[in-house]
Amino acid sequence: MSELISHNHPRIALIGECMIELQQHANGTLQQSFGGDTLNTAVYMARMLGGSSQVDYVTALGDDSFSDAMCQVWADEQIGLSRVQRLPGRLPGLYCIQTDGNGERRFLYWRNEAAVRDCFTTPAAEPILAALADYDVLYFSGITLAVLGEQGRARLLSVLTEARKRGARVAFDNNYRPRLWASVEQAREAYRAVLPQVDLALLTEDDEQALFGYADTEQLLSVYRALGISEVVIKRGAQSCLVEALGERFEIPAQKVARVVDTTAAGDSFSAAYLAQRLKGGSPEQAALAGHRLAGLVIQHPGALIPKSVMPVFQ
Repeated sequence: MSELISHNHPRIALIGECMIELQQHANGTLQQSFGGDTLNTAVYMARMLGGSSQVDYVTALGDDSFSDAMCQVWADEQIGLSRVQRLPGRLPGLYCIQTDGNGERRFLYWRNEAAVRDCFTTPAAEPILAALADYDVLYFSGITLAVLGEQGRARLLSVLTEARKRGARVAFDNNYRPRLWASVEQAREAYRAVLPQVDLALLTEDDEQALFGYADTEQLLSVYRALGISEVVIKRGAQSCLVEALGERFEIPAQKVARVVDTTAAGDSFSAAYLAQRLKGGSPEQAALAGHRLAGLVIQHPGALIPKSVMPVFQ
């Protein structure tokens, strides 16, 4: 798969959850913003692709002021809102980021009643599900799988299957969070159900180890190869990443960072830059370099989303 898609101005739908984000400072004060893995990726993709694509976010929110503010932020980032449901009386989830002196993070979540859990089960979801099959690229994560619930996952799988029949490409970031699942067996079943419909897998090696217990990287790659996934990226934090695509394997070193402030959204931004570069016709190697470059900048700033003013310029 030399190109992710073969035409200009692709339509991309990213499916998942955005939450109210609280950043706890050393003095105990809190700074409020918004974040979530697929939303972070959507924002960075929209910034990188500009007017060359249509980036839509697919989720469910409440009818509260926080949900209003989220939609305004997304609109300001040029993210399409036509696939966002607003459910009366519901609220978005909330999480708090606590970071230590090395920039490593700890999350506290309040999300069990979040509106996104009914994203694909309401009557209003029917036209959205039908429309998703006509996108050029569909993107979701392991967190998406967890928060949608069993019924939502089944409907997502149906959409992925139909979309690929129509020529769409499916990208998946594994993002495994054990606390979101009833058991590791439930998570494995959900992942194994969707992986045969994936074209591009963006994997954090530690998450794969925790979920499937692979003996080493070679076993991991052999499993994904057997699934017929044509492009696999293994993210390994500050180490080099591995890419297996086009019948070849590449190892691309990460960029050195003098001081890590906050690792929030490091993987999300890498995925965004990788996918954006591939959509612009870049090679897997160029895409991985772009991923490292953006992630290296993101971890030098607090929170999930860095200011637009410090975004790097990509060719």
